[in-house]
Amino acid sequence: MAEVGKGVNAGKLASNVQKRLTRAQEKVMQKLGKADETKDTAFEEQVANFNKQMNEGTKLQKDLKAYLLAVKTMHECSKRLHDCLAEMYDPEWFGKEEVDSIAEDTDLLWQDFHEKLLDNAVISMDAYLAQFPDIKARIAKRERKLVDFDSARHHFASVQKGKKKDEAKIAKAEEDLGRAQKVFEEINYDLQEELPTLWNSRVGLYVNTFRSVSGLEETFHRDMGKLNQNLSDIMTKLEEQRVAKKGVTTASTGKSDDAANHNQETSDAPKSPSKPREVPPVSRPPRPASSQEVKPDKIINLFEDAEVSDSNTTTQPEQNEAPTVTNGSSDTELPPSVLFKVKTMHDYSATDSDELDLKAGDIVLVLPFANPDEADDGWLMGVKESHWLQNKNLLAKGVFPENFTQKL
Repeated sequence: MAEVGKGVNAGKLASNVQKRLTRAQEKVMQKLGKADETKDTAFEEQVANFNKQMNEGTKLQKDLKAYLLAVKTMHECSKRLHDCLAEMYDPEWFGKEEVDSIAEDTDLLWQDFHEKLLDNAVISMDAYLAQFPDIKARIAKRERKLVDFDSARHHFASVQKGKKKDEAKIAKAEEDLGRAQKVFEEINYDLQEELPTLWNSRVGLYVNTFRSVSGLEETFHRDMGKLNQNLSDIMTKLEEQRVAKKGVTTASTGKSDDAANHNQETSDAPKSPSKPREVPPVSRPPRPASSQEVKPDKIINLFEDAEVSDSNTTTQPEQNEAPTVTNGSSDTELPPSVLFKVKTMHDYSATDSDELDLKAGDIVLVLPFANPDEADDGWLMGVKESHWLQNKNLLAKGVFPENFTQKL
């Protein structure tokens, strides 16, 4: 039996080799134009559509699997993110149980989305593409059988045209031709039926695939949006409670802070207003967009009867190096309406028309602002003592020189 088996296999192998040689010879003859070739333009167009459909389906399958992998990656990242939040979230904080529940629901939502994508899109796409290899092999077989049919047709024609009519050879060639034609037509008929149906089926596949993906995405993002909104509301509530708690703590400590500040100010107050002391320089505040001119109706008459302030401190604006001022000599009695007088420690160049140019050692009489609302923080109103002495006779008559009082 083994020898018979070997003989059968050897005979089949020899037959296959002979078929290949015959096909190769037939193709060469067709290319050289010595033998006609059966053409089927409609079928060739179907084969071109088949190849296009297979390539498009393969690309769609690849992209769907990449999308599914991205969903899986996002699921893992989302789970790690929520796990991190759960670890950091203190048990006494607002909404601890809700935060844990949202993390679990988010994980389940991602898992459900991944599984449904796999079932409704990827697996159906795999089943759709599984039919292409078999059809592709049958198309290749049809091509081979067509060559066999053409070869048998040409052999039968050559036998019939021979000078010596050999009825046996003619009958054998006719039999081979009929058999080759039958095999080819069976395969060709089946493919002629299947290929157009397969070509039209791609529309339904694309519709079902993308409708499934879009529907799953819509449901997923809607449910995920609700969970995210709930988490956002919890975070907002937690922040509101933190701010409210901070406000209560600040209010409870406010009185003691005010008392401490009052005690500090009391201890810093000068014990004797008549005793001269040096005032530290202060930073100059931002200047207004435009300079403020001193109007005559805002000038203070130095000869009005007014109470002299007991304050012995003042500040001086900063220009490059801020001029430090000290109380002037207390030997001379202060004119009426003068709060106090100071002596500059550094030079100061005026940067606006309503400011004083000062030199180290100048004595300045400090006056109150006519309208306290127009006073700039950190600035005083005053006049040089030398300028006042030069114009005091005019002042007594109610005549006020231009820019008599200026800021310092």
